[in-house]
Amino acid sequence: MIWRGLSRKVRLLFTIFLLLVFIAVIAAWQLSPRQTPLGQQENNYAIHIRQNFNQSSFYPIAQIPSANVYKPIADWVGRLILPTKQQLQDGLDWVWMEVQYAPPTAQNLVGNIVRLEWKKNEDLLAYVQAVTRDINFNSEVIKSQKEGNIHPFRLNGVRQVGILRSLAGANPLDDAIVALDSSTIIDASQEKSILQIEREPILATGRFYGLVKIIKPIKYSDKTILFPEAKQDSDYFLVQHYNPNSNKFDGLKETIRIPQQAIDTRDFAPSSLQQIEKSPAGEDGWYIYGAPDAKGIFTVGALAPRSLFQIQPRQIITGEELGLNYIQEENWRNTDKNKGKFNTLLLKPVETQNLDTQNSLNQSISKWQEGNKAIVLHLFGGIGGRKAEPVGVPYTITGHFAFGIAEVVRDEFTNELRFETKYHQIYAHNPDGIIAGTHTWADYMGNLQRGWLATRPVSDILIKFDPVTQDYDFDGVKLSPLEQFQQQLQVTMARYRVGDGTGGAMVSPATSCVQDSSQALYAAILAIKNQVATTPQIQTWVRANPNHPQALRFQQLVELGQSLEQQLAPLGIVRADWQSQAGRLAGTGIGKTTKPFQDRSIWAGLTTWRTIMPRLAHDDLAAIFLKHGATMQVLRTNQVGGWQPNITPIAPTVFLGQIKIPFTNISPLSILLNRVLASLAVPTLQDWLVIVLLLLIYSIIALPYGLKTEFLKIQFWSANWIDKSLLILRCLFLPAIVEELFFRVFLLPHPSEITNSFRWAFWAIVSLLLFILYHPLNAKIFFKAGITTFFNHVFLVLASLLGIICTVAYALTVSFWVIVLIHWVVVVVWLIVFGGITKLDNQKVHNTNIDSV
Repeated sequence: MIWRGLSRKVRLLFTIFLLLVFIAVIAAWQLSPRQTPLGQQENNYAIHIRQNFNQSSFYPIAQIPSANVYKPIADWVGRLILPTKQQLQDGLDWVWMEVQYAPPTAQNLVGNIVRLEWKKNEDLLAYVQAVTRDINFNSEVIKSQKEGNIHPFRLNGVRQVGILRSLAGANPLDDAIVALDSSTIIDASQEKSILQIEREPILATGRFYGLVKIIKPIKYSDKTILFPEAKQDSDYFLVQHYNPNSNKFDGLKETIRIPQQAIDTRDFAPSSLQQIEKSPAGEDGWYIYGAPDAKGIFTVGALAPRSLFQIQPRQIITGEELGLNYIQEENWRNTDKNKGKFNTLLLKPVETQNLDTQNSLNQSISKWQEGNKAIVLHLFGGIGGRKAEPVGVPYTITGHFAFGIAEVVRDEFTNELRFETKYHQIYAHNPDGIIAGTHTWADYMGNLQRGWLATRPVSDILIKFDPVTQDYDFDGVKLSPLEQFQQQLQVTMARYRVGDGTGGAMVSPATSCVQDSSQALYAAILAIKNQVATTPQIQTWVRANPNHPQALRFQQLVELGQSLEQQLAPLGIVRADWQSQAGRLAGTGIGKTTKPFQDRSIWAGLTTWRTIMPRLAHDDLAAIFLKHGATMQVLRTNQVGGWQPNITPIAPTVFLGQIKIPFTNISPLSILLNRVLASLAVPTLQDWLVIVLLLLIYSIIALPYGLKTEFLKIQFWSANWIDKSLLILRCLFLPAIVEELFFRVFLLPHPSEITNSFRWAFWAIVSLLLFILYHPLNAKIFFKAGITTFFNHVFLVLASLLGIICTVAYALTVSFWVIVLIHWVVVVVWLIVFGGITKLDNQKVHNTNIDSV
């Protein structure tokens, strides 16, 4: 009956509103990268591991390349081996490791299998225990495994699986190669030597690496002379090593092997050798990672272009506005046309005055010093072309997001400074054998078997911001934001490897690479706040030294934390699972046996909607850091390496981001959805004060003017309370919700969008003019009874004032609920108290039609 009583226009608008709500719900459900069912038992890992060059046994440990041209990738390199079923019953977190490289003082261990365990440190062991789980596969994981995704089936049914065992047992075979740092110690007190570590092993590729220029492929006729058994025509290449004496690639010439990987379930290979010697990325040489085979031929497992990691960028952009525009618009422009190319770019928030280009470049480079660290925002896009990957969400390329840490190091070959990146990959179980854990750049990006360098477009933004990357010392009380952040990431990666005990990390509206990476960031912020709040020495020191450089730096950290919290919880509602996990690991509950929980509901996803889409989180975080004064180095690649004609790089998008206005780069649907979701923030106490103040201002201006012109008269509507209640409810929907949604939320750029004040002011004027014109046009077309009122100049003045008030309110609060409430109150008071009912219906007061106010 209520529906039939509504006008046709109201029903149409209500239908549109429901459609918008439906789109928002679908977005929350769909907008994170999903595992694509393969529809067959075999997965990419199984296909590639059959190739002998992808097996660790293919590389004899005794084969050592020339130390003049090759360096070890780490102090310790080894292959993790999962203990036997009987050994796993002890519930301790240790594994076996085949030592493949060791420092000179431990050469006797090379080739041996030793026990790898944690150092006897109480805090360290408490951290390990906090993420230790019993593993029992559920039906969802078993189904996922049948579809081709790799789960740790060797650990199914095992109790007390810790960090090391979840790493060693992640894949079906004992093939995880790891690097250990110099803090590793040898305990020789037992019958067999034991290696003890204090940091999680880093997943790596190869044992050694070199710096070479790829000259040309070895032709079949030449190759048969050197390697009669060789059958492929493009595996072997002539390379020339870098010569540190001449600083050129005129060193030793050598024939190496870069194996061509097999075509897998995607119908293309994960890397290609076609025309690799002509790749623009190789102009300054390639780092090659691998080891010699049985014949002593260095066989490459990963490639990395040297140019990508050099401190000197190819381009510099200065100024906050230009930098923000690059992050949102330019970073991914013409991605498909830039296939095979790469770029490095420096973003400086402060413009450099009175400096020529070279001086500006030198000044920018000098900001990076050896030992500097940077937070990495990693984002990859999609694979298009004739052999495009399936799209999980229509017209949307979700991509993948991860954090990492980059450090400025001294290159062992060139003696120049360069970036060394490690990714903290919070990665769901997948068909490729990519393990959730800390990876070297070569292992995650450059690996020929499972890396993304050759098949996807990638953006890595390295953020240098001293308040985050430098440690604090408050009279002996140490505070390290970066270490706290890395610990939270490692906790989440460990949870992902075992699926919190289910054996599977699954994607849902509220759990994904980007959502859970963001959860780790939130937990780190909470941990730092907790440490400061519970440590009086820190507060005392800051109050006593307000102008000290460290105090000023700490204040910048606090301000950054506030901005990040707003981005991570945009509606002002913190998810219960985020609070629980952060509280347990923020120094308030680490080591407790209470299991964490994950809220995988649509509502949980909506409360953290800005971290549902990898592209949105990547751009938001970069913009926040830039606005706070951070310097950034952007590393962009677009299917770099050998040429593959059947695939093209596709930029990641937000929801429905591939639907664009013709001949522009504007995605209207994604912009509107972003504005709607961004406006749903719960009003704060300050917002309520804004409501009261602006209603008071409106009353002070509107009442005297309306009463003087006799447009307003104190005339209470004498209907019963049911009619009044229905009227109030109808006014909430129309005009308040519908008009504010269109004229303010849709038309006004949200502050989270990267725009300038002039553009915002332009749209504010446009929205106000449309809001004013809408009323007489509406009376002409739809609501004939309101013609007299809606063409009245006093009404238009009061409507204009209401539009201005609501625009100001939205600018101050950015809350949809604030402007709806203001609009609603004004209209309801006018209708019920000041004779609005009579003016809108000259025929039958009891049959009032106020749908179009």
